[in-house]
Amino acid sequence: MLIPSGTPYDPRFDESSGVMTMAKWQRAAAAVVALAAISAAAAAYAAGEAASGPAGKPVDKPTGTPIQLALIEGMSGPFANAGAAVERNLRFGVEQVNAQGGVKLADGAHPLELVVLDSKGSAEEALVQLRAAADRHIGYIMQGNSSAVAAALIGAIDKQNSREPGNRELFLNYSADDPALTNVNCSFWHFRFDAHAGMRMDALADVIQRDKAVKKVYLLNQDYSFGHDVSSLARSALAAKRPDIAVVGDEFHPIGRVKDFAPYIAKIRASGADAVITGNWGNDLTLLVKAAREQGLDTRFYTFYGNSLGAPAALGDAGVKHVIAVADWHPNVGGAASDAWYAAFRARFPAAQDDYPVLRMSLMIEALATAMNRAGSADPTAVARALEGIKFDHGFHASWMRADDHQLIQPLYVMEMDRVGTPGVKFDDEGSGYGFRTVLALPPERTMPPTVCKMKR
Repeated sequence: MLIPSGTPYDPRFDESSGVMTMAKWQRAAAAVVALAAISAAAAAYAAGEAASGPAGKPVDKPTGTPIQLALIEGMSGPFANAGAAVERNLRFGVEQVNAQGGVKLADGAHPLELVVLDSKGSAEEALVQLRAAADRHIGYIMQGNSSAVAAALIGAIDKQNSREPGNRELFLNYSADDPALTNVNCSFWHFRFDAHAGMRMDALADVIQRDKAVKKVYLLNQDYSFGHDVSSLARSALAAKRPDIAVVGDEFHPIGRVKDFAPYIAKIRASGADAVITGNWGNDLTLLVKAAREQGLDTRFYTFYGNSLGAPAALGDAGVKHVIAVADWHPNVGGAASDAWYAAFRARFPAAQDDYPVLRMSLMIEALATAMNRAGSADPTAVARALEGIKFDHGFHASWMRADDHQLIQPLYVMEMDRVGTPGVKFDDEGSGYGFRTVLALPPERTMPPTVCKMKR
């Protein structure tokens, strides 16, 4: 459900009590009905059957020329599992849009089509694939699993759009979290649908501020732009909110190349750290937490992605009440509308190893389709203008795209790992028997960062 741009946001969630007002419940109930209908339609569409809309009326399959969306991501190499998870989430979003009749333009209804291009996790190869997408006149580029790759793509797209105004491209970023991408290096052609590293760190720091058991912190991050951002942001946040905490280590490791994190765990143990802060993701996170379990390291891990891609299973009982993560959504957010969306994703991807739903990726596809409908065009320039200020409300996830810097403003949740079935942990992750409960829920107005973006339009 999308709210017209310009509608003032009306928060109805009482954060202190965790209670929904009647208006919020009514909106959530309506969202459940809509989600159930869309899910059924998407399943029918994927199976090649006739789909029906929310009112039970048949929905014609879009018959126009497909509008291609290029996913440029590492589909092979050390982070192939992360690339596969992205593809599933984007495909889910595409199928939902197509099941509802696709994108309605002046010449009829057009389906969206996902085109997967393997960057092998390399900025150089990503640029090669970007050129291939431009040669095919694909106007929409999606990437996220590396801020360094994202920066390279944004720079190339800026040049491409200046040189070839008849073959412009729009970049949709679902995970590249370097704050600079919507600050000093902001671009009209770039939209970020994830909370950036500063927003995530601020939420984590709010929880660390209350954790009086933490006296010493070790910073361990991947050695590239995002990892360095996490390190500097952690130092700043700790200095502001917990100046009594000592940073006893600040280390970077090669991204995607460490097979055994035991030496790093030994350093953390020797430092006497009570907690580790890490922005690691993919295999670099899974192998890190696995080494911590094997070495019996009894510290708390404050992570950006500790709830993802095998990490809970790798930690097992060692992670219970020891691993903290932050995300824009997770399966145990709670409420009928959230549960319905999660059920729809699991129905589409029932295998335990595929249980990594990322709400913002599906919303990104929905936002793109809605912007095309509003613009009445698939032209990237018109669509970019229509995306600015776009608002969502699905009964459980109010958010909006800030026009100033093209940063999505949305809720954030800090969560703690525990066994499934314990209070607040209704669902586990990837069939591991472990899931996460919310320990801090921040509504979107509480996550809004300042920006220094001076966008050239």
